[in-house]
Amino acid sequence: MGLFSRLFSNKKAKAPAVKERTPLNIQVGDIVNYDLVDYEVVGKITYREHAYEWFGYQLLEGHSTIWLSAEMDDELELGIYRTIKLPVSKPFPDTLEYEGKTYHKDGEGDARVVGEGRSANVNGQSISYADYIADDETDYLSVEAWGSDTEVSHGYDIEPYDIKIIAGSH
Repeated sequence: MGLFSRLFSNKKAKAPAVKERTPLNIQVGDIVNYDLVDYEVVGKITYREHAYEWFGYQLLEGHSTIWLSAEMDDELELGIYRTIKLPVSKPFPDTLEYEGKTYHKDGEGDARVVGEGRSANVNGQSISYADYIADDETDYLSVEAWGSDTEVSHGYDIEPYDIKIIAGSH
């Protein structure tokens, strides 16, 4: 390349490409559109139990917070969860009652967590969890024991086409 071609080159520095987002690589700062509402991803929790991992994304719109869960089991599983008030303590019971439905324990265990964004305060903690499924298999309860605090969330499955992910600046 000659001197003049270097001086007058039209080449511009390329911005690094934004990695295409999937439900398994959403980042804090991304936007998730669900049910015609744009939510900002303000927190992310990565749960690890042995070699298995799954994700919880804290989505915020105004004063409304929901959680998107994502995991790759035999296939991609997505769910929308909202925190509820339901007193549960360890050891987790075999069944729970919520809004007239009975939920049966479908699994439980312990996981280490990595938190980002608003969830950074939980980084490095270990939690105990239990998952429950309703008799009609349409919705779920998720119970997580964070030290002396226990959080319960109510959720249901969604399909990948129910959400649209818009990458933030990373």
